[in-house]
Amino acid sequence: MFTGIIEEVGTIRSVQRGRDSEIVTVSASKVLEGTKIGDSIAVNGICLTVTSLSDGAFSADVMHETLNRSSLKGASVGTKVNLERAMPADGRFGGHIVSGHVDGTGSITSIRRDDNAVWFTVRPAAGLMRYIVEKGSVALDGISLTVAKVTPETFSVSIIPHTLDQTVLSHRKVGDDINIETDIIGKYVEHLLKKDEAPAGRSGITEEFLERYGF
Repeated sequence: MFTGIIEEVGTIRSVQRGRDSEIVTVSASKVLEGTKIGDSIAVNGICLTVTSLSDGAFSADVMHETLNRSSLKGASVGTKVNLERAMPADGRFGGHIVSGHVDGTGSITSIRRDDNAVWFTVRPAAGLMRYIVEKGSVALDGISLTVAKVTPETFSVSIIPHTLDQTVLSHRKVGDDINIETDIIGKYVEHLLKKDEAPAGRSGITEEFLERYGF
């Protein structure tokens, strides 16, 4: 589990492409402290397992499924990436629950300054808008953010200067793809409400059931 609080920005040192997979090596410093092979590091919000460590860098395997759902498919040497180690059990929960399982990507449609903040508007891949709730949580490239505005096809977030300076958002341009992980709670609630997926002989959780008990 991650919190969406980025620890540092790393740089992709190399990309070894297979037929349907990759091995990426990322230059870093802070996230290497105490890190061992087998540990998890979120790279632009994607939970990857450290497979090797070298001086000032770590490597990880990237599966076919991950390439299909994330912006790592277009990663190249020199690309800046957000990095966060998995949250320790005794750590502070500064963001929100981020699993590191990216739901898909979105395209940045506008970037505008608003006094000391910067607004990013994103058009997500088909099917993701139903999980986006105004004042709810979303992770963009692994950054824990609050949804400030929603339209039928886009959502916007307002970025404070610190977040802009300490993450890859400072490198993003209109038209860039960005990784999106929607709030995990909404996906579970949706799944539980599907009547056709209830076990045989059980009605499952319905809207009527929730209303009856005050939800």
